[in-house]
Amino acid sequence: MRSTIEKKTEGNYMICTNCIMDTSDPNITFDERGWCDYCNNYHKNIVPTWHPDETGIKILQPLIDKIKRDGKEKPHDCLIGLSGGVDSSYVAYLAKEKFGLRPMLFHVDAGWNSQEAVNNIEKLVDGLGLDLYTEVINWEEMKDLQLAFFKAQVPHIDTPQDHAFFAGLYNYAAKHKHKYILTGANYSTECVREPLEWHYHASDLRQIKDIHKKFGTHPLKSFPLADIFKYKIYYRHVKRVRVVKPLNYVPFIKEEAMQFLVDRFGWQKYAHKHYESRFTRFYEGYWLPNKFGYQKHRAHFSSLILTGQITRAEALDRISKPAYDEKTIMQDFEYIAKKLDLTVEELKTLMNGENKTYRDYKNNMGLLTFGTKVLRMLGIQKSIIR
Repeated sequence: MRSTIEKKTEGNYMICTNCIMDTSDPNITFDERGWCDYCNNYHKNIVPTWHPDETGIKILQPLIDKIKRDGKEKPHDCLIGLSGGVDSSYVAYLAKEKFGLRPMLFHVDAGWNSQEAVNNIEKLVDGLGLDLYTEVINWEEMKDLQLAFFKAQVPHIDTPQDHAFFAGLYNYAAKHKHKYILTGANYSTECVREPLEWHYHASDLRQIKDIHKKFGTHPLKSFPLADIFKYKIYYRHVKRVRVVKPLNYVPFIKEEAMQFLVDRFGWQKYAHKHYESRFTRFYEGYWLPNKFGYQKHRAHFSSLILTGQITRAEALDRISKPAYDEKTIMQDFEYIAKKLDLTVEELKTLMNGENKTYRDYKNNMGLLTFGTKVLRMLGIQKSIIR
């Protein structure tokens, strides 16, 4: 009988022989074939219960019917967070055109939308004839919190933006009594999750407050805040807000979905996952790989390998190339610095500072890890999060 997850690297570089996850994740393990624990987890825990086909649609349909019944007397029967990226855009299309739902679209403007994101949101709203609510984050607060994360020297400088996105959405849903939130989360492009060393929990409010206390200067008076316990426990079980992930029940091939959105709505493609945000493009394409040696595209491409959307050879070729060209990198570097009221030299100084991790600041990692273990035991959380 083949043993599983038996070999752990100690100092020597290794890369999975099936996907392209490697020892830049310090906790990765490999079996005797050279397969990593992400690949083995995918085949053991995700594939058996994941049905992105007619079976999945049959499973989803009773919930769609319930959403319609529960929202019958309301202007909207569900809420969809719309970023302008492919996942949320495709969910909006499915909800209205395929499922016959009456969603309200909800967008958080954190100050970093690319032109592609703005275009895509407008095209979806107009093309589907849906209502859009945009929550604009106070820029002085957003800027101050982002600068605090830069000064903290941690990898996860995108946390302020990520937190604003999910906290804004959940707080709005609870306040306005939306019982259902449809999200673009999916196994097809996210069955391999980024290690927490690369991208720590954006929902750890304790860490956000500690970093802001140490390095921030502007009070967070209106910035949307909600820790994981609030939206996982209070909002779910007291406010009865339920999260639905439609893309796990239907065929969802990233390139095909993007091309469909282009043809149907005049949607605009972007280079990589999450690049609808100009800040995220800088963070993932420059800050992480150059300062820390982390490439989030490893996880993104590995998900696509496992779900048969690209080959391992294609992924290795793509990961070997810079995320974007030198000219655009310099333009983004100057843009980020200016928008944060820094000089280019000041941003370079932060770039060259002593690297830190989430462990260097107060955090709720112990509780979050325990919660993840419980969810895995219950079969609710199937992807590896560590």
